[in-house]
Amino acid sequence: MLNNKKFKAALKKWGRKHGRLVVISSPTAGGKTTVCAELIRSDSSCVRSVSCTTRLPRKGEKNGVDYHFVSAKIFKERIKEGFFLEWARVHDSYYGTPRKYAETLLRKGLNVILTIDVKGGRQVKENFKDACLIFLLPPSFKEMLGRIKRRGTESLEAVELRLKTAEKEIKELPAYGYLVINDTLREAVGSIKAIIKAENSKLKPVKEEI
Repeated sequence: MLNNKKFKAALKKWGRKHGRLVVISSPTAGGKTTVCAELIRSDSSCVRSVSCTTRLPRKGEKNGVDYHFVSAKIFKERIKEGFFLEWARVHDSYYGTPRKYAETLLRKGLNVILTIDVKGGRQVKENFKDACLIFLLPPSFKEMLGRIKRRGTESLEAVELRLKTAEKEIKELPAYGYLVINDTLREAVGSIKAIIKAENSKLKPVKEEI
């Protein structure tokens, strides 16, 4: 007969103990930085993993807050040491997620949000089979191009390179579990929250002996 002790044991056995590793990728001007910032601000269970990068800081970015800015030499040494959960080279710069930091946050029951490109997303999925992969897209190509132009920080050559990269990244969409259209910030964040909630409600894989 089911009793309180057995009920708690079932929850302990089949419920999730750790947080969820959530990958959010998007092509250029997809809005992942803004969306993730609002997600973390409005949901205390979600935390951003601060990545390492070899690119120069942009205006307003702070070392240790937005990224850990390191030299290419240090980054390559850390690759050899197995320091990164995932890493990739994008637009002549390296990006990588520190492994131990992410694992510590997951053990605390927090949802670790990784804003990384599709190459990094594939690496994460290989290392964490239950990672949740979300692809974020602007509502149209016209809007994507408009967002790039409104930045006013890119040369024509840089814009063309980003668009070519975006075309390649969108082709990786089938490797992701979810697609979210970033039309409005509120709707995009709400959709991602719903996805994370659903993922964290999943039972552990049923074992053969059950």
